[in-house]
Amino acid sequence: MLASLTDAPLADPQFVYEPKYDGIRAIVEIAAKGQVRLWSRLGNEKTRQFPEITRAFEAWARRRTSPLVLDGEIVALDAEGKPTGFQQLQGRINLGGVDVSGAKRQKPPGGSPAPATDRPTVAILVFDLLRDGATDYRDRPLTERRAALERLFARTKSPVLRISTQVRGDGRALYDEAMASGWEGLIAKHASSLYKSGKRTPDWRKMKIVHEQEFVIGGWTEPRQSRGYFGALLIGVHGADASNRGKLIYAGHIGTGFNERELARVKALLDQREIASSPFVETPKANERPHWVKPELVAQVKFTEWTTDGKLRHPVYLGLRDDKKAKDVTREKDTNVVRRSASDVRRPDVAPPAKKAKRTKRMTSGEPAPSNTERRASKADLSDLLAQLTTLESARRDGVLTLPGGGELAVTNLHKVFWPKQKLTKGDLFRYYVRASPYLLPAIADRALVMKRFPNGVAGPPFYQHRAPDVPAGIRTAVVGDEQRPQIVGGELKTLLYTTQLAAISQDPWFSRVEHPEFADFAAFDLDPAEGVPFENVLQVARSIRDELDALNADAVPKTSGADGLHIYVPMPPGTPYDAGLLFCQIVAALVVQKRPKLATTERAVKARGARVYIDCLQNIMGKTLAGAYSARASDYAGVSTPVTWQEIDEGFDRQAFTIATAPERFERVGDLWAALRKSKGVNLEKVAKLHQKLNA
Repeated sequence: MLASLTDAPLADPQFVYEPKYDGIRAIVEIAAKGQVRLWSRLGNEKTRQFPEITRAFEAWARRRTSPLVLDGEIVALDAEGKPTGFQQLQGRINLGGVDVSGAKRQKPPGGSPAPATDRPTVAILVFDLLRDGATDYRDRPLTERRAALERLFARTKSPVLRISTQVRGDGRALYDEAMASGWEGLIAKHASSLYKSGKRTPDWRKMKIVHEQEFVIGGWTEPRQSRGYFGALLIGVHGADASNRGKLIYAGHIGTGFNERELARVKALLDQREIASSPFVETPKANERPHWVKPELVAQVKFTEWTTDGKLRHPVYLGLRDDKKAKDVTREKDTNVVRRSASDVRRPDVAPPAKKAKRTKRMTSGEPAPSNTERRASKADLSDLLAQLTTLESARRDGVLTLPGGGELAVTNLHKVFWPKQKLTKGDLFRYYVRASPYLLPAIADRALVMKRFPNGVAGPPFYQHRAPDVPAGIRTAVVGDEQRPQIVGGELKTLLYTTQLAAISQDPWFSRVEHPEFADFAAFDLDPAEGVPFENVLQVARSIRDELDALNADAVPKTSGADGLHIYVPMPPGTPYDAGLLFCQIVAALVVQKRPKLATTERAVKARGARVYIDCLQNIMGKTLAGAYSARASDYAGVSTPVTWQEIDEGFDRQAFTIATAPERFERVGDLWAALRKSKGVNLEKVAKLHQKLNA
């Protein structure tokens, strides 16, 4: 089973976290008579290549009478017996089948070397159990497989045979350890995931560690297309070896992480330092015309890794440093990762971030917390995005947005009118979603999106788009359910703005997450009034549904549809199939119709509904969607699907008061009402089952 390079939260009770070991993936087969064979991911046999691992397994399995299949990682060990990088393992591979378990090692700090037998150079870290005897564990949840593995393998008494580190629910401490130790990254695994042999799925997710250090600016390149000031900074470090000490060595170019204001500020500083020739020891090649500067400015940069030829991979500009001398900047050792945050490198035009709020306890149902792999946009970030959008629209030109934390997105036709009555434009829709993003993104995180696109605004014909076979870098997609092609997955700001660029006015997420599309996190009632039925009748039906839910001690959160009706969402317990949510809603709807037959109906045929409110339960089917909370709508008044309180339902309100122009101010005032779904353990379905039995008695 393979992991996807997909965003994952660092703290989520539904995930477990393990180090991403930098070695060779190996399947271990142990026959009933103790014969051991090691296989790589590509099916190449590694048994003879690592004889000390093979012999350790043979000794451990001597008393076994049944076959066993394990999954793990063969790693090289450092002088202290800790897993180290793949480069060291490559040296071990080149020795072929030689047993080097007794090779001389460096003396550890503060003590004498251990006996040769205790000083292996390689080990295997086992992290999964696939088969034990006649039992195939692959169709069992990860938590069950792990418990069986720990019972079986936790005490091997061998320094070569080890079990992987794993923590449940909160990977932040492990992430800090990864940063401090220079690990390759973490693996986040859904606790209930099954083992899917040969499949790469988001049930397992690779979380790469990002490095960070200072670099000297030695030049810049001309900008491309509509971008102003400069295209990229040319950066480097001073050599530290005798052969190149003090010389500026080119490390790469960096063109992301700037907003318009920072581009202007940095360009002014560059202009003051421009010189005629390159300050680098070897003049780098550039895609655009280069300009050179005195190597005096120091930039803080984050990146994923150094390449073998000494260049940065995926660098992102964080800011200028005025507390570091350029002449002191050298390449930091890879294992000495700089762990200061980007907020420590503060631009003069950005206010200090607010103090972090206390962490709230995560619940086991409802939406997940926002992914930690994308830096969450601050108010200053969002203000900058709004300014970029306004500037481009006012100039009536297309352009490229610089996104928080790095990355870019091309946008077009911001001045196009999308809502003729209000004269609201595509740019207005962009600005709404930027302002609403702190509330909306958690509501659609990890959920496949169905796009209804309005390329010519609400007055033109729309079309649906379920699949997204080709998207820009940084846009998450996944193959979900029975679909054969990937769908866009919500939860990140760039994805939200990308779908807005495609003129998808609303954000329509699945009720389930992509990791387990068969399990719905909530069920929903869609209250749809017949033509001419006043909105007050919709409110009355909502109150009746609330009364029935109260009798079941079921939590619920209502929201406007953004058009004519209301939606009422009820959190389901973990692992609830869609059919159970559908049946739950049908039972409650039947009770309401039984008591209020002149007000509500569940008749599907429009002609049979009359002047009543239709309680639609049929959106509770896998693959069907409703407009998500905080989503804009293609209604003629530019409505927003707005969470409301039950007090507002009781007192009544004007549904058309919530628009893309007015709703953001409300969100800031009342907070995230939709977050209440995350505070519930879900409805007690046993009570509902008993009620169903009474209704059918």
